[in-house]
Amino acid sequence: MNYLVQMKTAHRPASPQEGTAFIEQRILPTLELCRKLEGERKIVAGGPVSGAIALSLIVAADSAQELDALVTNLPVWPLMETTITPLTTFDGRMHALRARLEQVKSQEGSR
Repeated sequence: MNYLVQMKTAHRPASPQEGTAFIEQRILPTLELCRKLEGERKIVAGGPVSGAIALSLIVAADSAQELDALVTNLPVWPLMETTITPLTTFDGRMHALRARLEQVKSQEGSR
């Protein structure tokens, strides 16, 4: 299953030294891990958001536990506000809509 993972900073470095540590200890290791996960096809789309300390990713995971482990293992995660949205497929949505459409049509026909 695919998930939209949106992360934005809840932390702004207060000093240049804190900014340097933030980049070295959180941002760069997170980008390196994301690049690795992209190579493993765990991150299937998305990336860093231009002009912001944020990530928007499409993550492929077989379970909520796998997704949770992937997201919480990102070095930047403790300092981010994270929103996760489960995604369906285009075929899955069309199938559900067709079934609903047939149900509505049969109810209209029985009136």
